[in-house]
Amino acid sequence: MSIPKAGSPDAASIKPATGKLGIMIPGMGAVATTLIAGVEAVRRGFAKPFGSTTQMGTIRLGKRTENRTPLIKDWAPLAKLDDLVFTGWDIFGGNLYDAAKTAGVLDHEQLESMKDFLQSIEPMPAAFDQRWVKRLTPKVQKVGKNKCDLASQIRNEIAEFKTKTDRQVMIWCGSTEIYIEPKPVHQTLEAFEKGLVADDPDISPSMLYAWAALKEGIPFANGAPNLTVDIPALQELSKKMNAPICGKDFKTGQTFLKTVLAPGFKARQLGVSGWYSTNILGNRDGEVLDDPDNFRTKEVSKLGVLEHIFQPEKNPELYGDVFHKVRINYYPPRGDNKEGWDNIDIFGWLGYPMQIKVDFLCRDSILAAPLALDLCLFMDLAARTPALRGLGIQEWLSFFFKDPDSAPGVYPEHDLFIQQMKLKNTLRHIMGEDLITHLGLEYYGE
Repeated sequence: MSIPKAGSPDAASIKPATGKLGIMIPGMGAVATTLIAGVEAVRRGFAKPFGSTTQMGTIRLGKRTENRTPLIKDWAPLAKLDDLVFTGWDIFGGNLYDAAKTAGVLDHEQLESMKDFLQSIEPMPAAFDQRWVKRLTPKVQKVGKNKCDLASQIRNEIAEFKTKTDRQVMIWCGSTEIYIEPKPVHQTLEAFEKGLVADDPDISPSMLYAWAALKEGIPFANGAPNLTVDIPALQELSKKMNAPICGKDFKTGQTFLKTVLAPGFKARQLGVSGWYSTNILGNRDGEVLDDPDNFRTKEVSKLGVLEHIFQPEKNPELYGDVFHKVRINYYPPRGDNKEGWDNIDIFGWLGYPMQIKVDFLCRDSILAAPLALDLCLFMDLAARTPALRGLGIQEWLSFFFKDPDSAPGVYPEHDLFIQQMKLKNTLRHIMGEDLITHLGLEYYGE
């Protein structure tokens, strides 16, 4: 598909964000409740949307001397927070007020101020298979004769939600599933849909939701490191239905800092001999990742970052022998307040060694919630933009993911600053503005 140049007639053909945007969330635990409560707090004027690119980020337009730097939300045709409507699925029952209390992310006073709103949202029973998340025991779940039946139930619930909203997006905020490699059932849409009927064991619950959303022409974003849409079958469906997909696994704490620090080392030609990362967290995510099969999925997502940034095959003397280790430890007393500790062994001029220690005492869901909001708003924008919706993979949203998606044969971009440039230049492009290269020679000519 050819992409229109900035200023072309197609660049002005974005459909307006009129009406209600429905946000559907499989897995309404800590991240989802923090997202939804946070949006409501902002709508009521109780808080500011810190951490959100769509709400607080700016974008430079034209030359520096033009002084055009609007807020993204005031410039791009994004859905307004007042127009967001939430629904979703979960395996623990109860309403979102109960779920938020269990998650323990928000303090009591803040939670009580939005109790009425959170109590008004009750998740639907989720499609669940304990084989994929062994540490969790459901209180409620869907029952069906096979995976096709379960997926059809999800589609019916999506259809019902469509009657109450004007546009929809789906974002997976559920748990990390066990690690699998792509299998034959994942290779074509035909094989996948036959696998649904045959109850194929290699079709995960997250794939059921992704298939149902894409079949309905709804964008799907993945906040966990699960395989989900990283298979030819669902990428084929995404393009067929003009329903955007993007990367996986919210880039929140430790990996976020890696994608800040590693590009700096590379830019200054500083070598790295080792990078040891460990995490402790006590939320449900930590409990799930305490199982080795689930941890493996997260480990693969986190380990790929440095390899793609450092490109050791092109920089063998600097990064050809990096020892990279990642650990996650379940520690219940810490709750959602995760600690990510890094020891980085670097070397500089004449090979002399140096060390950097990073101790990030972060709040997992507080970092993830604004990313989830931004993804929902940007994916909705992509679905309304002719230049983007038919692409399938939205590589310009790599900024938000530990494990970005890219076209077959194209390596993913992990450098946070390149990702941000890609994000903003894509917005400039679809809005008919000149791209920013930062060359700046025009300021110094005659």
